[in-house]
Amino acid sequence: MTIDVLMPALSPTMTEGTLAKWHIKEGDEVTAGDVIAEIETDKATMEVEAVDEGILGKILVPDGTENVAVNTLIAIILEEGEDAGDAEKAASGSGDNSKPAAEKPKEDDKAGANEEKAPEPKKPEAPAKADAPAEKGDRIFASPLAKRIAKDNGLDLAKMSGSGPHGRIIKADVDAAMKDGSAKAGEKPAAATAAESAPAAPKASAAASAVLSQDDPIFKMLPEAEAIPHTNMRKTIARRLTESARDVPHFNVQADVAIDNLMAMRKQLNERDGADYKISVNDFIIKASALALKRVPDANVAYTEQAILKFDRVDMAVAVAIDGGLITPIIKDCASKGLATISAEMKDLAGRARDGKLKPEEYQGGTFSISNLGMFGVKSFNSIINAPQGGILSVGAGEARPIVKDGALATATILSLSLAVDHRCIDGAVAAGFLKELKALIEDPIALML
Repeated sequence: MTIDVLMPALSPTMTEGTLAKWHIKEGDEVTAGDVIAEIETDKATMEVEAVDEGILGKILVPDGTENVAVNTLIAIILEEGEDAGDAEKAASGSGDNSKPAAEKPKEDDKAGANEEKAPEPKKPEAPAKADAPAEKGDRIFASPLAKRIAKDNGLDLAKMSGSGPHGRIIKADVDAAMKDGSAKAGEKPAAATAAESAPAAPKASAAASAVLSQDDPIFKMLPEAEAIPHTNMRKTIARRLTESARDVPHFNVQADVAIDNLMAMRKQLNERDGADYKISVNDFIIKASALALKRVPDANVAYTEQAILKFDRVDMAVAVAIDGGLITPIIKDCASKGLATISAEMKDLAGRARDGKLKPEEYQGGTFSISNLGMFGVKSFNSIINAPQGGILSVGAGEARPIVKDGALATATILSLSLAVDHRCIDGAVAAGFLKELKALIEDPIALML
């Protein structure tokens, strides 16, 4: 009996993904554990392994296909003794119990209706290879992987022909263009001469045809607007932030902390003989936040409809900006780790996050979040809680400010912190208590060593 290969759910929130690349082709032998494909989710590109052995009989969803729903049949694996005909039969749905229910005769059909032969379902047609570039108006249809490779190699997608579904440009098309050098940016495509005399379509028209109606009032105000279709990541970010901002009662508290002692300790640690690390201010804040949560465990919680979950371990989720969105890799059991370990893990996680190589368990979960925009010169800001977590800390830039010290005017390097908590599970006094402990740890960083 043939084996169905379905689009996997690579995370609890995944509903669809992009089949970026097949690592095998029809006719190849497959054994359990072999990497057979790469799937692009809303957060990362992940490898999919085979769970059965056999021969890959038929690929139903080609490279570069976007918005493939979870549990969609993407390929057929043949067992011993089966051939290509069995794969075609399985793919066409003519196997046992595969006929659509709508084609089964009803009990009250007229006499003789049961004797009529039901029409056989049509076999899915393979997508025809496009002879022209995969574009509509000014918009070029290409898979995210193809776009990324073309950009990295200075190729112009407008000069390529797509072999994917509906003429979409996929990785194989970009690879071919790289080999023959036919799509280098800056060179005039072969079909350009005939097109030069034609009037250029307005950008709004291309945007309208891709996403919105051209009659939308926004195009009358901004006729040169470009419509950028939502990626799976952007859809997920929009949905989760909307739900959190709408459904979670945010309560915000702020504090300014002096970081002169912390900066001095950081300089001393990084300049030690034989030091193979470079600890950042953010590493100190991550460690201090984890210890503050251990001191105020009522802030290390999550809200559910049934109960408040109180965590013994601090798994710190740290926001990292990546191409097209945001991801929060997690430092597990953060309070028990030293600054050098936290620094090394953070660099590794952030690097792999930007490359789209994180595993789901490395960015899903977490008991508390930190978002730091200080490197952009932002003085202070309020973040939206990463539900169901109970809180998120926003970190601004350290800057020299005047202060009163021992009754006299002085200057200090001050950093602004803003804490947002879910008021359903964290009361104001608990939030203030956490921020008080965090301020004490940052201003007296020797406590981080104890």
